Amino acid sequence: MAVHNIVVIGASYAGLGTAHYLLRHTIPALEKANSTTKYKLTLISATTHFYHKVGAPRFLASPDLIPLSKAFLPIRDGFKRYDEEHFELVIGTATALDEARKTITVSDTYGSASPRTVTYSTVVLASGSSSESPLWSIPGSHENTIAALKAMQSALPNAKTVLIAGGGPAGTETSGEIAYLFPRIDITLLSGGDRLLTRLRPAIGAAAESQASALGVKVVHNLKVTSTSRTGSQTTAALSDGTSRTVDIYIDATGIRPNSAFLPRSWLTEKGYVITRDNTSLRGPADGVYAIGDVAGYSLGGALDIIDAVRPLCFTIFADLAGPNAGGVKPKPFKQTVTETQLVPIGPKGGVGSLFGWRLPSFLVWLIKSRSYFIGTVPGTVTGDNFVKA
Repeated sequence: MAVHNIVVIGASYAGLGTAHYLLRHTIPALEKANSTTKYKLTLISATTHFYHKVGAPRFLASPDLIPLSKAFLPIRDGFKRYDEEHFELVIGTATALDEARKTITVSDTYGSASPRTVTYSTVVLASGSSSESPLWSIPGSHENTIAALKAMQSALPNAKTVLIAGGGPAGTETSGEIAYLFPRIDITLLSGGDRLLTRLRPAIGAAAESQASALGVKVVHNLKVTSTSRTGSQTTAALSDGTSRTVDIYIDATGIRPNSAFLPRSWLTEKGYVITRDNTSLRGPADGVYAIGDVAGYSLGGALDIIDAVRPLCFTIFADLAGPNAGGVKPKPFKQTVTETQLVPIGPKGGVGSLFGWRLPSFLVWLIKSRSYFIGTVPGTVTGDNFVKA
């Protein structure tokens, strides 16, 4: 019997959600529609553990608020329900993709094995994004990120000065978490532009600055870090105005880059994101190629661009693979949320934000995100329980 291998590259929020939905719903339906074909899913993950990076601003500030054991969960345990005939987990980093041969070269993240080749029939690109700091994403082993978080937790109680570069959610939230727990620390937040939180309306950015300032954070605009150097336990940051600043702790929260260097250049936009032929089907730049999450060109970088895209993507894959045997099942178009939606805690007691264009009071930001940083959703993300229903 022919085997059709659906390969999902990436095992963060987008990759895990897509893999579980395909295994729970799409593959069983495909095997009914095409009885002469066996469908298998191969998940390529650069690391053994899922990291709930949404909660990083709180994790780094203290070991007592949310244990790291709740933030990092083993990926393999989440797929125990599936048989080997239908599922394989490959731990390693995708380093090359050959479009003509339909092969992916996977290098061992931990350096203990030779590179291997994975052949795909269909491929879902969900490789996500990376940051300059290991606090926000996993560079290789998840142990690197755990070590970075623990180092920050140990350093903060003795620090006198902290400099945070980046006025987006990560930098703004981190400034609030540290300021709330360590009010004696001199904290400076460089927005890098003319205000905080540029994806939200100016009034909400101003409210975020006001809340951060009330906690003792000094917010500085139109100033960027151009380079850094370490001297002993301190960091000296060269600034865009020609000056420099030496601090006990420097935190780089300046943004992300797509994990797409292994892909054919013709598949990517100028900024390195995967081309999606249209933003409703999530079909990628070639037949049998799909993209979802931070690496995809359609994404605005928000959680809803993943959560709302999993089902439509999997319906598109089913319709494409089942063809005339789809039994009337049609793709469900992805409807992207383009109205203002972002929640930004400023410390554990509240924050600022907007939901579908509605500005939220601080209390609702606390209720939805600030009190727990969605830590209760992590087990379901890893096990696929968030996608039990088709």
